[in-house]
Amino acid sequence: MTESSTVAAANATQPQFLGHPVGLYVCFLTEMWERFSFYGMKYLLLLYLTKYHLFSDAGGLDVLGSYAGLVYAMPVIGGMLADRYLGMRKAVTFGAILLCLGHLGLAYEGFQAYVENGVVVQDTGAIQVFYFSLALIIMGVGFLKPNISTIVGQLYGKEDARRDSGFTIFYMGINTGSFIATLLVTYVGESYGWGYGFGLAGIGMVLGLIVFLAGQKYLYGYAEPSNPTLLKEKVFAGIDREWLIYLATIPALFVMWQLVQYNPVVHNTLLGLSFVVLVGIIWFMVTQCTKEERDRMMVLIVLTISTVVFWALFEQSASSMTLYADRVMDRNVFGFETTAGQYGALNPMFIITLAPFFAWLWIFLAKRNMEPSTPVKFALGIIQAGLGFGALVLGAQFPNEAGLVGAGWMVLAYMLHTMGELCLSPVGLSAVTKLAVHKVVGVMMGAWFLATAYSELLATQLAKLAAIEVPAGETVEVSAALAGYTELFSFLLYVGLGIGVFMLCISPWLKKRMHGVH
Repeated sequence: MTESSTVAAANATQPQFLGHPVGLYVCFLTEMWERFSFYGMKYLLLLYLTKYHLFSDAGGLDVLGSYAGLVYAMPVIGGMLADRYLGMRKAVTFGAILLCLGHLGLAYEGFQAYVENGVVVQDTGAIQVFYFSLALIIMGVGFLKPNISTIVGQLYGKEDARRDSGFTIFYMGINTGSFIATLLVTYVGESYGWGYGFGLAGIGMVLGLIVFLAGQKYLYGYAEPSNPTLLKEKVFAGIDREWLIYLATIPALFVMWQLVQYNPVVHNTLLGLSFVVLVGIIWFMVTQCTKEERDRMMVLIVLTISTVVFWALFEQSASSMTLYADRVMDRNVFGFETTAGQYGALNPMFIITLAPFFAWLWIFLAKRNMEPSTPVKFALGIIQAGLGFGALVLGAQFPNEAGLVGAGWMVLAYMLHTMGELCLSPVGLSAVTKLAVHKVVGVMMGAWFLATAYSELLATQLAKLAAIEVPAGETVEVSAALAGYTELFSFLLYVGLGIGVFMLCISPWLKKRMHGVH
């Protein structure tokens, strides 16, 4: 009996709910609460640093960039440890515990920074607790994020027709969690106290951990270590391999604690690592690939580099776009005063509402031999990311009497960005698995996530172009802030359009070198 038929037979005896294994909903709820905590905190982070601890824009963006870059880099290591040693269940459980500790640690605010004789006085102890809490979250995401998705895949046989449907349900869990969190957590944090917002995000993660632990029996051993005896081997000072992995996170936490405070070190490390990986891939292409394989790998490298541009534009949402919403936008919507962080909920809202349309659209076009190729979809995604900033540039031309821009322009910007994401993101990982030479698929997947991590850092560096240096104790002048953000968004508009049109122009060349891969 093959592995697929064995899994299929096992699934037939599992409890089902709405036609899917109950284990899917365990993963769904775990990931929903993890995203609840992650996105709730993400859209509070920069506002908290600049408004409570009185960080400069540049200082706050550096912290956000270091954190986001490390968060997207660590899952590569967490996934490897789970594959080789821990198994997905243990990795997810350990990651969730670290996340709970990190999010709850953020709830400690310390005293609010104040200005004395023109000098900002900050609670340095509370800020260090904040940095250490970020380190816990970075490590926690590294263990949890790559492995919860893998568990979902294990619940289905490779030929199970429900597999794609299951991942769609799981994907909805991610976006449901981020939508609810960004609305609720940011509102509580900005309206009632930052600690309450971060604490609420932490409670969400605790609920996710409880759900995962309570639902262990519905995973049916698919998430267990591939070689349990390997974990029990004594490898150092009488400590077995499993506990050595857990204990090794302690010095790693201290490294992350320091790295998150020093953006240039993180930036240079990721840039250097990216260069080394690129050189290694090129060497492999030149020495060990056939012409057809080399062509496909070259296309994959171009697509991967283009995603750095897209995500650097897209990830302005938690940086410059959030500060824009806080400082120069009229947030009164139908008589209700929204908070700046709540606008981050527009992305998951549009994903939930527009994803079914895009899924239908690609099928509709494919039946008529009109579906765009992967390079064209990438180009369309980047162009729409640029057009999103065009909406904000246009909106800046029509401020109200107070000099504030209407919230509708931000809604339009998020809609265009999300449409771009739906053109590019779903086909991205698929492109890696289809275009990469089989023996280096893992390396290319790691390179893909490394590119995403670097784009997070690049996003905050771009946002710093509109950083406003406000003298201690003074408020931001609306007109000056609006002019600065409009200049930045105009630049990002042209970058998106320029790179997108360039990708559109070379798409026939790229498609030809894909040698039939769609």
